[in-house]
Amino acid sequence: MDRVYVETTHSPQIMKFVCDETLTNGSMELEKNDQASESLLAQELLQFPFVTKVYITANFVAIQKTENIDWEMVIEDLKEIVNRHLNEGTIIARQQADPFTLYAEVTPNPAVMKFVSNKLIYAGIAEVKSVEDSEKVPVAKELFQFDYVKEVFVSENYISVTKTEDADWNGLALELRYFLLDYLQSGKEIVQADYVYTPSYPSFENTYAKVEYSDIEQQIKDILQEYVQPAVAGDGGNIELIEFEEDTKTAKMLLQGACSGCPSSTFTLKNGIEAMLKEMMPGKVEHVEAVNG
Repeated sequence: MDRVYVETTHSPQIMKFVCDETLTNGSMELEKNDQASESLLAQELLQFPFVTKVYITANFVAIQKTENIDWEMVIEDLKEIVNRHLNEGTIIARQQADPFTLYAEVTPNPAVMKFVSNKLIYAGIAEVKSVEDSEKVPVAKELFQFDYVKEVFVSENYISVTKTEDADWNGLALELRYFLLDYLQSGKEIVQADYVYTPSYPSFENTYAKVEYSDIEQQIKDILQEYVQPAVAGDGGNIELIEFEEDTKTAKMLLQGACSGCPSSTFTLKNGIEAMLKEMMPGKVEHVEAVNG
């Protein structure tokens, strides 16, 4: 199919070969000594002794020739070459996308393994607890084909997989890594555009929220919101203040999502949150206790 027509220019040594589509949003100028790796068309054209320069921009290719040859002798051949490269998509080489890389990362919860990519996987949060709920999260639907996959959590540049109790990560982590790497590199859909994230744990506001908080409770909530919640949300968890007992100086925390039942929760509370509250609210908070949601 002929998709190119010839157009003269103000210079008798330059001819434009206009294409029926945009070739580039920028421009490219290539001469004899250039490698022209960005354009297979330019590589071929510059092999002709009479072609001195190739210019590619917008929807046309401009070719500059030497003075000792007439356009009538070569114009049809050059047009055919440009047309062929246009049909083959090789006027400008398509930039190869950076390949995905993926590595497995252990988490504080021994039942959960994170698979972290070098690229953004999903700009949001997707959580799937069963195969029945996986229709709008295709990657989770595929993962549930493995009988040891219990839950799937997708966010930013990683996918977290929760295994069944009887499964052992030895060998399984490598199997899932290979599967997910192949899935990502194939360009398959991760999460459908109409998916809406609904946390698996009950709404804190509907279950535990108080009408009014004391000044100390509000301080604790502000610290959790700024320093703690963003970190645990990244693993599909949530930590909220239920109440503060002033007589014992104890803050009771609700652990939800991935935080609930995690063996490292006690360590996180004592060495992380409790220590932080003691330092930031000296003399006001002495203890932190957990309630699993």
